[in-house]
Amino acid sequence: KADGKYLWCRIRATTQFGSDKKPVRVVGVILDIDGEKRRFQELTHKAEQDTLTELYTKMAAGEAIKRTLKGRAPEDRFAMLVDAEWSARKSNRLTRLIRNAGYADPAACVENIEYNPERRLDREQILRLASCAYLQKAHNVIILGATGAGKTYLACALGMAASRSFYSVRYIRLPDLLVEISVARANGTYRDYMKKLRKEKLLILDEWLLYPLKEAEARDVLELVEARNKVASTIFCSQYDTSEWHENLYDPTLADAICDRIIYNAYTIQIEGESMRKRKGIPE
Repeated sequence: KADGKYLWCRIRATTQFGSDKKPVRVVGVILDIDGEKRRFQELTHKAEQDTLTELYTKMAAGEAIKRTLKGRAPEDRFAMLVDAEWSARKSNRLTRLIRNAGYADPAACVENIEYNPERRLDREQILRLASCAYLQKAHNVIILGATGAGKTYLACALGMAASRSFYSVRYIRLPDLLVEISVARANGTYRDYMKKLRKEKLLILDEWLLYPLKEAEARDVLELVEARNKVASTIFCSQYDTSEWHENLYDPTLADAICDRIIYNAYTIQIEGESMRKRKGIPE
């Protein structure tokens, strides 16, 4: 249309053959189904959404489809059922991605990030990251801020944006990751576990370098960072500025190798201001 909006149409075509049984031409009609298609979308996308995760409620969506299909032509009912099946499969896939990500805050979303002046967040930068273009280029994101600044929420919000774009995401605290790596090494599944981590399109490492690492832990971190370098993206949430990371990476040589693979391929977000936990806590 002239205003830039599209119209939903359905094309029915029939091939005509000549006496030699070769196709001569195709004759068809274009049916305007814009009104019913948009009513159907409104039913499924607005009236029947779960307010927390924006996923279809199966029972409600099913009833909406039954109401919509009444009185429709057989071919229209078939087309709508195909649309509904496609939407349901897409919804189920998104549900699995969110569940498997293990977000610390599964309700986090970019739309609800607070841009208070004292936080000094760059809205345009965050919206660019929410587009997930950095994932396609395997760039990293570093989120810095004091305790309670909202690093975890922001990381989960960016992760949720990636999940909605159907990228695989894994959220985990670095202390928990190091324990899992140690267990995997003990039971002989270390290589398989590291290979699994390498395949995650986005890995969110919370509480990054919260305490000094031991030599074995620092080497495991180097192996992980090297495996994902220029292959997949990682979000690092840390209380410490990148200039202080060396102190918690056991050895200067290991520290240089790890930081070099992270910092120079990353976007940095610095969150200022007082603790969000304090702001949103129980009033005195």
